[in-house]
Amino acid sequence: MIGVVRERTRSDSGNSIAGIRTHSLLALVAGVAISLGIAVFTAVLVLVGGLAIAAYLRSAPQDRGLTSEVAVLGTVLLAGFAQHEPLLAAALAVVTAGLLYAKLPLHRFARDVLSAREVEDALLLAGSALVVLPWLPSMPVDPWGVLVPARLWRLVVLVMAVGMMGEVARRAVGARWGYAVAGFCSGFASSLAVVGGFGHRVRLYPALLLPAVSAALLANLASLLLMAAVLGTASPALLAGCAWPLLAMGVVLALAASPGIALTAVDAAMPGDVQGRSFRLSQALWLAAAIAVLLLLAAWLRQWLGVSGALLATMVVALAEVHAAVASLAQLFGAQALSAVQSQWGLIAVLACASLAKVVLAGVTGGRAYALRIGGGLGLGVLAAAVTLWLQQRGSWL
Repeated sequence: MIGVVRERTRSDSGNSIAGIRTHSLLALVAGVAISLGIAVFTAVLVLVGGLAIAAYLRSAPQDRGLTSEVAVLGTVLLAGFAQHEPLLAAALAVVTAGLLYAKLPLHRFARDVLSAREVEDALLLAGSALVVLPWLPSMPVDPWGVLVPARLWRLVVLVMAVGMMGEVARRAVGARWGYAVAGFCSGFASSLAVVGGFGHRVRLYPALLLPAVSAALLANLASLLLMAAVLGTASPALLAGCAWPLLAMGVVLALAASPGIALTAVDAAMPGDVQGRSFRLSQALWLAAAIAVLLLLAAWLRQWLGVSGALLATMVVALAEVHAAVASLAQLFGAQALSAVQSQWGLIAVLACASLAKVVLAGVTGGRAYALRIGGGLGLGVLAAAVTLWLQQRGSWL
């Protein structure tokens, strides 16, 4: 496979030092050498390395790259490794051949799809996720046990990742489908973060209002699906009683998101396209701080008011994290602190509180037009769920 890819590269550019026969022979020689002992294999590897250096010196004036030379050494090492781990070696060979074949798409992605500013943002995101996050405590640091630094910072990372995913997807496949796919996928992690992240994009580039709204609504649809899974795990009986209202809200969210996708031009662009920022760290930090305050308030209410405070605290938690609020509601239902009817309407209240928080966040980050459209979609969704539940409890519908 590696030889075929290099053979085609050589016919296209004339710069490859080895084709299908050379790579096949190198693999054969390396396989025999490793069976004769590590000393023989080492000698073959050194000899091939010397030949690769000589080939590089000869071709350097026309081609300064090292891909062909490294591929030759890779074939030798993979052939030797295959004598001990054949399946893994074969998988690595496929990956190697794929990387060699994807030269033009990878170059286009690095040079054209990503801007210099986005590379800077990607480094900041990687540092936040891989350097800062592992060092933060994963245990609560407050007396009520609600503030977990690692969990809050994970939200900061997610807000930045949403902005990065949305911008890269928009550049790769256009605003119409790029934002929609990025929003829906990110919604499984945090629809609140998606609403805030795309609101920031709308604030900077108002022309992207429609695709951003669709992405935010699809993120809420994904969050609703995940919420149903959480509810089904915590209380299958409560999920069964709320299945039709949740389905009604999901259908409304999907319908509300569709106009933004249909009306967005395939090649929708924004001013200052190359210099656009994927996210702002300050925005993510403020969102995490606001959620921390809400969690502390909910803990205080729960401690101060008892069972009634627990229900009120659930509504407060819904402003920041709907899945945690749903899990809390399911626990109250399981402990028989709430009846089935109270729990069902409590779920509607949780959805309403979560929607209200997202509308407020949309207004702060994306402006009035963005908030009105987000509020319209979410409001109609909650209304559809409430009406469906009311009809269901009256017995005039399923």
